[in-house]
Amino acid sequence: MADLNSLQDLGSAEVETAAPVHVQKLDAQGRAYATGKRKDAVARVWVKPGSGKIIVNDKEFAEYFARPVLQMVLRQPIVAADRDGQFDIIATVAGGGLSGQAGAVRHGISRALTFYEPGLRAVLKKGGFLTRDSRTVERKKYGKAKARRSFQFSKR
Repeated sequence: MADLNSLQDLGSAEVETAAPVHVQKLDAQGRAYATGKRKDAVARVWVKPGSGKIIVNDKEFAEYFARPVLQMVLRQPIVAADRDGQFDIIATVAGGGLSGQAGAVRHGISRALTFYEPGLRAVLKKGGFLTRDSRTVERKKYGKAKARRSFQFSKR
């Protein structure tokens, strides 16, 4: 009986669970690097302290993403983290269309910001910027015109 009581004492003792510690990850130039993905687009993003310039594929981001909606999508994580005008961002993006590329750069910026400032992780995670949007184009099936569309039915 004494053995059972000692086991109960062990079970009631507080077991500390170590929360994952996020540390700053910087390269030799003091930049944080991250990869962002969306649909078929892949973006490589570098974040460093600066005046707030965003360069995408060697162009100003407003020139590369002409539509205001895409510009807004790109700036969402910076505005949510309240770091507007504090970081210079350089991104190279390839694959997919403009919408997918904007989403990929947004994902990359969010991840790079968390590598530079681990304290921003909670804000960006709550906004849903760290989650990779896994929706992609469904493949075409044989016997179908497209992924799900059937050929036109002919009675005669």
